[in-house]
Amino acid sequence: MTIQNYRVYFAGHLVEGVTPDAAKAGLIQLGMNEAQASSLAALRPATIKRNLSRDQAQKYQQRLQAAGLLVEIEMELALMPSDDAPDLAQAAAKAEQDESPGTWHAVPAMRAEAADAEPAADTERFSAREPTRSHATEVPVERRIEPIRFTGSGSEYFGIWIVNILLMIVTLGFYAPWAKVRNAQYFYGHTELDGSSFQYLADPWVIFRGRLVAIVAVIIWAVASEFYPIAGLILVLLFLPLLPWIVVRSLKFHAVNSAWRNIRFNFNGTYGGACMVLFVWPLVALLTLFLAFPLSMYKAQAWRIDNTYFGTMPFRLKASAGDFFLFFLKLMLIAAGFGVVSSALSAAISPWLGMPVLFAGYLVLFGYFMAGLQNLILGSTVLGMHNLHSNLGKGRILWIFMTNSILVVFTLGLYTPWAKVRMAQYMMSCTQLEVSGDLDHFIAAETERTSALGQELGEAFDVGVSFI
Repeated sequence: MTIQNYRVYFAGHLVEGVTPDAAKAGLIQLGMNEAQASSLAALRPATIKRNLSRDQAQKYQQRLQAAGLLVEIEMELALMPSDDAPDLAQAAAKAEQDESPGTWHAVPAMRAEAADAEPAADTERFSAREPTRSHATEVPVERRIEPIRFTGSGSEYFGIWIVNILLMIVTLGFYAPWAKVRNAQYFYGHTELDGSSFQYLADPWVIFRGRLVAIVAVIIWAVASEFYPIAGLILVLLFLPLLPWIVVRSLKFHAVNSAWRNIRFNFNGTYGGACMVLFVWPLVALLTLFLAFPLSMYKAQAWRIDNTYFGTMPFRLKASAGDFFLFFLKLMLIAAGFGVVSSALSAAISPWLGMPVLFAGYLVLFGYFMAGLQNLILGSTVLGMHNLHSNLGKGRILWIFMTNSILVVFTLGLYTPWAKVRMAQYMMSCTQLEVSGDLDHFIAAETERTSALGQELGEAFDVGVSFI
């Protein structure tokens, strides 16, 4: 009989933009030992896994490409006499066992034909020689667009909003953490992807404790500054080293308390990375008279996105620093154009004519910045083999923002719930996920891995940090 199996093959190429060190770190996080990860990161071709079903091979492909390796799925055909055919139940059980997380067998490419006879411990010896491959290459998986929808309504959210306002007044603001959680749960719960809504799982008491610590710290600093100015300055200097840690813990708190289909997000940013984003790169921008500001923003966004995970699958920012420089260059050219026109009208006719032009320029820049930056960041974000897309209209988002602001002012703030819902509906309607392959299989694999891995929740807390 003919047995049809698949193997996962690495030809020695990385995903565009991924460095060998980043690929090695991603492979180790997937469960490979350091020797295997180092060999693959050195771009040595190898057969990573054999004797898989098609679904199993696709799962491995998704995980490895998320780590940075470009791998191929190849079909293997073997002829076996019918009398020697293995029991199908035993074969299925063995396949499930082979697929267990953390089990990796990277077989040298030049010795792939002897893979079944090689012990797993002999995986550190790889050959750079490309094998002659006669197996059929797997057909590319199907890609489709899944829209993200926001199903909330202003009238429904108004009830939550007004109750939150009243309770915050009655409790002198102490109800704020509970109000924040209720607001987040409403917007998460009414945001849907592929028929499933998102979840916000934060405990208001944790937020309350974090903010209480922050309030006490501010009171101590204010009192010290009033009576002992030097002591207040010393407290500020002592606080600066704590700021990166606070930012990391706050981002982690929001990530691990966000979920979709019962799989939590995560954030694994480091203290050193936060120091670079908060202090070093802004200082570089300042020293270059803000010529390096696009680089500083790129580094901040890359650090935030590249350290965010859905289960065990990392997000990645595909955009480069050059993309951010180009975006801000266009902003500067638009500003310069309006400035030239305004100056010309002021000099030739009347200074009053320049003011409307400057105001119009401000509105154009505002819309371009809000929509363009969102499109750049979200449109360059990938999750494994799945890509996000954003196509916000610059004029449309400016119109919504302006009309929302006017209506909020004229209704003395009562239009706020409708304004928030209106903006959320538009932004979600312009955001899509380009799915590669079977999304249900991807979710099932992540559910299995995250169940085994668990999530860190105990040390996370929130003080309302939002800086990028």
